[in-house]
Amino acid sequence: MSSEEFEKLHDFYKSLYDELKLMPERVWRCHGEEKKRLVRVFDERLGEAEEFLQGMEHELVGAPPSFRNPMTTKLRQYRRDLGKLQREVRSSDLGIGSSSSLGESRQGLYSTQNDQSTHLQSQRTLLIQGTQYLNEASQSIERSSRIAAESEQIGTDIIEELGGQREQLERSRDRLVHTGENLSKSRKVLRAMSRRLVTNKLLLGVIILMELAILGAVVYLKFFRK
Repeated sequence: MSSEEFEKLHDFYKSLYDELKLMPERVWRCHGEEKKRLVRVFDERLGEAEEFLQGMEHELVGAPPSFRNPMTTKLRQYRRDLGKLQREVRSSDLGIGSSSSLGESRQGLYSTQNDQSTHLQSQRTLLIQGTQYLNEASQSIERSSRIAAESEQIGTDIIEELGGQREQLERSRDRLVHTGENLSKSRKVLRAMSRRLVTNKLLLGVIILMELAILGAVVYLKFFRK
């Protein structure tokens, strides 16, 4: 809704209505062709006023309820005012003032037409409001669908990311298994080297003892045995 556009249409209507409400009296005072001309001018101005009212109704479609509801009531009153002016001009144009019974009949006819117009306007307003509610509901559904699609995409991305992390963990586990196997092999090699080292030390000790024994025997035989 454009509040500036609504106010502009409202000002145009008020200016036009001020002109229209003076015309019934002018029509009453005129006769012949001048009266017909004024009636035609009145009809043209009345059509323009109706267009302004329709434009204001269109601007009210997107307005908040706090503003739309009182303005809708005011537009209905404007239409009743236009209907009253139209009845006055028509009664003057048809010379109804000279016949009270005919005047009452036509007055009732115009009153019925005005009531029907008011009822149609009320139905139109309800239809506009219903359309607005449907549009709002459609927009809400679209937003919900968009949010659901975004949530689904986020869930898919998370699942893919978790799948990638799982693969990384599996590769890390495999590397740890290989590392454990390598460590086991290294421990076996170290134990074998340790055993060889102990064995070499024992052999070296035995050799040293044997050399000492031989050396002792040689010394004994050479110096102590005669």
